[in-house]
Amino acid sequence: MSFHNLIPRRVFYSAMVLIALLLQFPAAAQTELRIGYQKSSTLMTLLKLQGTLEKELGPQGVNISWFEFSSGLPLLESLNVGNVDISADVADTVPVFAQAAGADLTYFAREEASPDAQAILVPQTSSLTTLAQLKGKRIAVTKAAGSHYFLIAALAKAHLSFKDITPAYLAPADGRAAFETGQVDAWVTWEPFVASAERQQHARVLSQGQGIASYQRYYLASSTYARNHPEILALIYRELAKTGVWIKANPSEAAALLGPLWGNLDSATVEQANARRTYQVRPVTREGLHEQQQIADAFFDAGLLPKRIDAQAVTIWAPTAGK
Repeated sequence: MSFHNLIPRRVFYSAMVLIALLLQFPAAAQTELRIGYQKSSTLMTLLKLQGTLEKELGPQGVNISWFEFSSGLPLLESLNVGNVDISADVADTVPVFAQAAGADLTYFAREEASPDAQAILVPQTSSLTTLAQLKGKRIAVTKAAGSHYFLIAALAKAHLSFKDITPAYLAPADGRAAFETGQVDAWVTWEPFVASAERQQHARVLSQGQGIASYQRYYLASSTYARNHPEILALIYRELAKTGVWIKANPSEAAALLGPLWGNLDSATVEQANARRTYQVRPVTREGLHEQQQIADAFFDAGLLPKRIDAQAVTIWAPTAGK
């Protein structure tokens, strides 16, 4: 007796119809989204913590994985080689180095300038009181970070060049350790490391970025991902903008969430750090990249960028592209 004779005819034909439908309409393929971020990627960190993107994109078959980086340059290097699809915000300097290296990346959002979210720090007992006194000093700075450009611009304001100081290229954690143990004379860094050093190590601010470097932050995606998934970029853009509004309206609640993720910082320190960031998410425009050109030229003139670049010769995604 055949297998087909063991099954009631009605059930058999119903099963055949169902199989045909399943073959005609296969299950939606899972889409992978790999997001890179760093400690200063506040808005993306909150989206991760609250599971916002998973709730929005999970039902659409999007599987999200997260990868933390120590600073912006290794994050964009990972984005360029295809290990992540989207980069949370990095300082304005970082995409300049990525562009000089030939990276095929797409700008998809920016945060308004936050110049006082960067600072040149000195020990409380330091005799340094002016930028001009940095000449000949050993200064901790993270290579290709926004603080790197801030240091170059601050030295120029004091009629000094980068060759007038001895840079110690260190990631934030190592920079803090070197500063704390007196291995460097000054440390140039960004929030939340600035507020933490002020409150925990009693560091003194020699200079903030106001009038020197505007410190915008940019969100980027691989150009392939941006072309293939504009609707996902549109959703992320909207959620980032909403989170930026929320954090300013709820500073205490935001501090309670972020403190444990930022090395168990107390709420007052987190609130101080966040007060120095605008968190205003805006579209990227080609004409708005004029300071990127200034940054690129400054690094090239200092012998720190391998070639001149046209900072406007980049791919830009606009929010309307995903609607």
